[in-house]
Amino acid sequence: MKIEKKIVDYKIDQPREEVPAEVKVADLATSSDGKVVHMHEKLDRPEMLRGSTYKVKTPVDDHAMYVTINDVVLNEGTEYESQRPFEIFVNSKNLDHYQWIVALTRIMSAVFRKGGDVAFIVEELKAVFDPRGGYWQPGGKYMPSIIAELGHIVEKHLQYIGMLPKDTLDENQRKLIEQKRQEYEESKRQQDAFAKSEYPEGSKMCGKCSTVAVIMLDGCMTCLACGDSKCS
Repeated sequence: MKIEKKIVDYKIDQPREEVPAEVKVADLATSSDGKVVHMHEKLDRPEMLRGSTYKVKTPVDDHAMYVTINDVVLNEGTEYESQRPFEIFVNSKNLDHYQWIVALTRIMSAVFRKGGDVAFIVEELKAVFDPRGGYWQPGGKYMPSIIAELGHIVEKHLQYIGMLPKDTLDENQRKLIEQKRQEYEESKRQQDAFAKSEYPEGSKMCGKCSTVAVIMLDGCMTCLACGDSKCS
């Protein structure tokens, strides 16, 4: 073939490496759903990415942190369309966290761009404990560190875009929880019924009639239920 135009660039086409026949699917890297994970080639950053921002307000810091995760859309407009995390940013007014925030988000963004099964990063972040102790979130959930909460945010985002299954309870678990809830509410109703009393707050138990109705009356401990008095 004769080339009439000027050559401005070239690339040597090399044969693709094939997986040996003796290698089984189980030996390859697999995701949580059992599918084989194939690493795609490097993807350049598009001009526009879809982003989600999560607000994090912890009791150990006066300033809130805003976590933004940008996603790239693959195979847009086709039946194979999917979202993948591409980069992550954390913004905060607290400059004490600046260095580790920049380092951590750059590493996480590099992992996202690498492709494949990136869900492992969730468990790695959630396993980080603060030696000074963690804190309780509103609602009663314990968070061992700020990094662990960042892991929960990434997990929530991966569930939102469909990369991780959402946490759901099976039918037996739901029935057990509902049963325990009803038992607890019933016990609280019984306690509340006994707690209501027509006698003044702070009354003591009467040794004669076993009623919490003993008060100090005219300088003498007197039961308002049976009239027993230490002075009589």
